[in-house]
Amino acid sequence: MQLLGIGSRIQHNELGKGVVTNVTSKHYWVTFIENGLETIDIDSDFEVIEAVEDEVDSVSFSDVENSLITILRKWSDASSITPIADKWKKGTLVLEPGDGKSSNKEIPIDTFFHKIVMVRDRIRVMEQKINASKNLVDQEKVDLQQYITRIYGSFTSFNVLFKSKEDQFVGERSK
Repeated sequence: MQLLGIGSRIQHNELGKGVVTNVTSKHYWVTFIENGLETIDIDSDFEVIEAVEDEVDSVSFSDVENSLITILRKWSDASSITPIADKWKKGTLVLEPGDGKSSNKEIPIDTFFHKIVMVRDRIRVMEQKINASKNLVDQEKVDLQQYITRIYGSFTSFNVLFKSKEDQFVGERSK
């Protein structure tokens, strides 16, 4: 039996057409057009549409994934991975309307936390862009910085969600 290399195209009886994206001693990782990433046994029943030899100098799917993660961290708005406090993991935020007629809205706390972190990271990027701006005079930068500090202060209610104190919002400190 010929061992397929990464990039080989196959037709699986149940999963349809796909491309081999990683190979282990017992499995192919295949990205199927209609079914996404699946792991199948090397001796599974499938038809080879186009074989790529295993000796080809190729990169595994996990190598590509790790490279992509590194690139996204370097170039995205997010500065780091921010963990949620353990007690909130898998929790639910319930919004209960006061009118008694409308139904409650439930949101996973992880989803809500992710949105809060995205807002925080985007405010940080805006802050950096303001400070680096060549079009603003120093007084305008100071004024905008004070406004951003007040925005951070408005978000301090959400600090209870953060696992690390260093990740929390900090507003104006009392003098």
